[in-house]
Amino acid sequence: MAISAGDTLPNATLLRIGADGPEQVEMDSLTKGRKVAIFGLPGAYTGTCTSAHMPSFVRNMDGFAEKGVDEVICVSVNDPFVMDAWGDSTGGKAAGITLLGDASAEFTKAIGMNWTAEPVGFYDRSRRYAMYAEDGVVKVMNLEEGPGVCDVSAGETLLEAI
Repeated sequence: MAISAGDTLPNATLLRIGADGPEQVEMDSLTKGRKVAIFGLPGAYTGTCTSAHMPSFVRNMDGFAEKGVDEVICVSVNDPFVMDAWGDSTGGKAAGITLLGDASAEFTKAIGMNWTAEPVGFYDRSRRYAMYAEDGVVKVMNLEEGPGVCDVSAGETLLEAI
């Protein structure tokens, strides 16, 4: 069952590139006692993710800060090396977005956002969504109907809902 407003985020171990290479990070440590925006997408370097979803958060980082959001996090079922390189190429890292690889889809499956599109080689990838959580509790959950669309899950839409 998909996560929705009022639900508590499950803990999961995700990966990011730190100063010394790949490092594990617990979702609990990123959300406990904090206000976070989390957006999930089917894959780094894919069309809509690169041309619409990531840019919508990059251009709204000041707005999230003004609303008291402590961190903006991008999650994708990719390895941390891909996420790090994609963060560089899209300007996501420079904007201050935390890029996390959910390589085994642990978090994605735990929140019910996994889907498969065999014709394009996507297995247990993430549906496109954006959520806002306070102290690990989801306050806003915006789920996109299709993978090639970025309206409901765009940074502007989430910012308006906070």
